[in-house]
Amino acid sequence: MAGVTSTWTEPSDTPLTLLLLGKGTDPASERGVDCPGDLPAPSDPDLVARATAAKAALGDRVFVLGHHYQRDEVIQFADVTGDSFKLAQQAAARPDAEFIVFCGVHFMAESADILTKPEQKVILPDLAAGCSMADMAVLGQVETAWEHFQDLGITDQIVPVTYMNSSADIKGFVGRNKGVVCTSSNAKRALTWSFEQGSKVFFLPDQHLGRNTAVLEMGFDLDDCVLYDPHKPQGGLTDEQLINARMILWRGHCSVHGRFTLDSVREVRERVPGVNVLVHPECRHDVVRAADFVGSTEYIIKALDAAPAGSAWAVGTELNLVRRLALAHPDKQIMFLDRTVCYCSTMNRIDLPHLVWTLEELVAGRVPNVITVDEKTAHEARVALDQMLALP
Repeated sequence: MAGVTSTWTEPSDTPLTLLLLGKGTDPASERGVDCPGDLPAPSDPDLVARATAAKAALGDRVFVLGHHYQRDEVIQFADVTGDSFKLAQQAAARPDAEFIVFCGVHFMAESADILTKPEQKVILPDLAAGCSMADMAVLGQVETAWEHFQDLGITDQIVPVTYMNSSADIKGFVGRNKGVVCTSSNAKRALTWSFEQGSKVFFLPDQHLGRNTAVLEMGFDLDDCVLYDPHKPQGGLTDEQLINARMILWRGHCSVHGRFTLDSVREVRERVPGVNVLVHPECRHDVVRAADFVGSTEYIIKALDAAPAGSAWAVGTELNLVRRLALAHPDKQIMFLDRTVCYCSTMNRIDLPHLVWTLEELVAGRVPNVITVDEKTAHEARVALDQMLALP
């Protein structure tokens, strides 16, 4: 790979690599995998030139957002890069842009649609770019759980909190039930506020962020947390467990961060003496406890920017970002915490052919893959988002 420094070692391929790179197909996908037009071939040598020309032709009419986990071939065309909420805010800050092309995943584009003006069109280059974590919390299942809590007479004690990585439907549920959205950066502040409003929190959809924040940052015991499994009767919990719990965690997780194990941490410490282990709080509880540093995507980027030359870092987050950081800091030894490939498979479905197709469709006067949140859901979700922005 051209430009790779000697400090970067590419993780090994696995039989799942093609799927993880977004080159496989899943006809059973909730949103489908086909575009309504013909995609350029990935081998087309003119893809970069075509994307450059189409973006130039659109000018200020288009604003391209690139999530940190996107491929480099896509990131090069982003007007701004960042995490999901930062990008949605950036979209809202460009009210004159007619088209917001969101190179991320479905829930992120929904958030951008909620925060932007009605006449702006938010576009997702591939409708199959979903989020496995967000899809683990389906509105019907969440409402069933809430009805169970009502039957137990505890809903007046519960404040629902949803991670930004959730669908607009779930954010709407939280908004109409007087809850709040959180990010991995402000989860502690969101939980602190929530426990000032009630004695329990119903945390959606990432169990690990909820548990790690409550136990490691707020001093809760693991016994204060129970795990609600929507696929089991009454969540697999007794009434007594729900009544006594302080944190009711939804059984959801990130498919990427959930891959990192305690063995991964032990192996890298044995292999690289003095290595700093830096992980995202979506990782499992035992991994986070074993790490040296824990923080959001933005925290990880800033930590590596500030790290001294010659230091060694094993990073537990998405591979595209880790590789990009390693190449940006050749004076530091930055490695992936896992020894095998670990991309965000749905994020990687947005590749250069999809971006070229999207931009050229816009140039031709056709607007593909518009993401629209209905007015009622958008209003309720905005209530929860605004509550997050108002956190002390």
